[in-house]
Amino acid sequence: MDFEKKLENLFTEIHDKQRQRDTQISTLISELKPLIQDIGDVTVIVPHIKSYLDLGVKNDEILVKLASLVSKVANTKESGDLILTDEERSQLLSAIDDLSEESNG
Repeated sequence: MDFEKKLENLFTEIHDKQRQRDTQISTLISELKPLIQDIGDVTVIVPHIKSYLDLGVKNDEILVKLASLVSKVANTKESGDLILTDEERSQLLSAIDDLSEESNG
């Protein structure tokens, strides 16, 4: 299996996970709707849904950054130049830190 095929699989996995998360969020909201009886229920449930949505957005941003860097590495590999710029290294380290915080938090 060549590098481009692996990269394609990565992008496919990112897309599939995003669609899966969309389905999970829709299912979660429809399951929680019947539990909301008054404004007190809303103030308890909605922040949890918001947190879940925010986490999904943050994950997507990190995955897009990582995929972008992997794509750049794939393109530079063809030209024989595997050096990342300082900004790209910083983005990669930041994405790794974000993932580490999410898995520990």
